[in-house]
Amino acid sequence: MSGLPLKKFFNTSGLVYKDLGLKDKLPTMSDAEQYDVLASDGMLVKRPVLVGDDFMLLGFKEEEWAATLK
Repeated sequence: MSGLPLKKFFNTSGLVYKDLGLKDKLPTMSDAEQYDVLASDGMLVKRPVLVGDDFMLLGFKEEEWAATLK
C-alpha cells in the first residue's frame, strides 16, 4: 500500500537492529526473511505507522503527515 521497499520499514536506529547486524544482512535477505525478522520483534519496526483507507504513513515527517491528513 505504501509503495515503499520493505527495508524502509526497519527501525535502523534501534538497538535490536544494530545488535542483529541487519545493516549488513538486509541486502542479501529475501522478502520472506525480512518479514520474518520484522515480525520477530516490534522494536525493529519503524514507527509511527498510520494506515488509512487509501494511504499509509511510515515514520514521522511533519510535512508529509500534514499534507496527507488535511
